[in-house]
Amino acid sequence: MTLFSKIIAGEIPSYKIAEDDRYYAFLDINPLTKGHTLVVPKVEDDYIFHLDDDTLGGLVLFAKRVAKAIEQAVPCTRIGVAVIGLEVPHTHIHLIPIRREADMNFANPKLQLPADEMEAIAARIRGNFK
Repeated sequence: MTLFSKIIAGEIPSYKIAEDDRYYAFLDINPLTKGHTLVVPKVEDDYIFHLDDDTLGGLVLFAKRVAKAIEQAVPCTRIGVAVIGLEVPHTHIHLIPIRREADMNFANPKLQLPADEMEAIAARIRGNFK
């Protein structure tokens, strides 16, 4: 069972943004920017292009809904999208509020935000999720 599957199952706490029967979105605990969110399918597969077409299409559409909620909750110019997939063997899409391209650099120092601020950010995004 992957780390993300344990988060989905509630075995590991997360700052949940949204969930349906197939997908789960939560704040990255080591964010590049405030509001950096991970979107994952509930099915375990370590490579996005191994997902069947229906799951992949649904994941992208779910991520789009999450991105729209982030845009309304976090000051940014755009929501950057990255799929790297090497750090956890479970497909995931990074949605990163950005003001400039350099905000997407994964070599940048990660933010260390207190739990109450993380929960406040998650609550703002959740409040805009449709």
